[in-house]
Amino acid sequence: MNLHQLRFVREAVRQNFNLTEAAKALFTSQPGVSKAIIELEEELGVDIFTRHGKRIRGLTEPGRAVLKSVELIMQEIDGLKRIGKEYAAQDSGSFTIATTHTQARYALPKVVQAFMQKFPKVRLSLLQGNPKQIAEMVMRDQADLVIATESIAGFDGLISLPCYQWEHVLIVPVDHPLLKLKNVTLEEMVDYPLVTYDAAFAGRSKIDQAFQIRNLKPDILLEAIDADVIKTYVELGMGIGIIAGMAFDAERDKNLRAIPVGHLFGMNVSRVAIKQGAYLRSYVYTFIELLNPTLTRKMVDSVLQGNKDNYDL
Repeated sequence: MNLHQLRFVREAVRQNFNLTEAAKALFTSQPGVSKAIIELEEELGVDIFTRHGKRIRGLTEPGRAVLKSVELIMQEIDGLKRIGKEYAAQDSGSFTIATTHTQARYALPKVVQAFMQKFPKVRLSLLQGNPKQIAEMVMRDQADLVIATESIAGFDGLISLPCYQWEHVLIVPVDHPLLKLKNVTLEEMVDYPLVTYDAAFAGRSKIDQAFQIRNLKPDILLEAIDADVIKTYVELGMGIGIIAGMAFDAERDKNLRAIPVGHLFGMNVSRVAIKQGAYLRSYVYTFIELLNPTLTRKMVDSVLQGNKDNYDL
């Protein structure tokens, strides 16, 4: 048994059981991958994959157990490599953050700026996508951590910590009738076309749930992943908008007004998540603490060790 065999098994699964693509990803030959997997199966005495002719189609029941062990072993190997790199260069290296557009555009700029001032030799990358995509980036070791508001808290294999709370705001043109009301209600909002986030982003599920509970059906004119797009259409007078509070700037958005609507849609919690068992370089701990000063290295390590209930906002 060797690491190449384990790496081939993992990549075959990642490439949807296509050995040709697995070989390309690992810069080797398809027959070599196939032979190595067969040799591993013979050594273990079980079939890892189901087959149709010479093609593999899926994992067998023992194959699923083997894959779990392979993932753990390869994760430990990756951790060993990172340890060596960190101690060779304490303040340099690469750091990749997977996040949504809202976080990258509005929540992270000041944190990233402060981080780069502390670690100018670190090459920082931001990858954007929807919550499922960015969570998978961390699980595939394409990113070191993920930051989002949506469902990463329940994503299997990730350990998440709450960073900060925020609420939605209703944005309207400067002369809109809703500005005359003391407290805007959902019933008053449904009288106007609505521009808001795509279903996968920025707490949209809470918006939908609030209307459903009251048996109201808003006239959703447009859905977007970008608050700037939402604001543009509201400025054109095409409807009212709901965006994350962090995305509204009174000085920059002079043609709009914001009405807090946390009382209608509840508070949202943005979270930072790390792959379970991941090895974190020292500057990753620093970045997390910049996100929320209470998330110290001691606190993060405690949660990574299984003490998940000792921290909340």
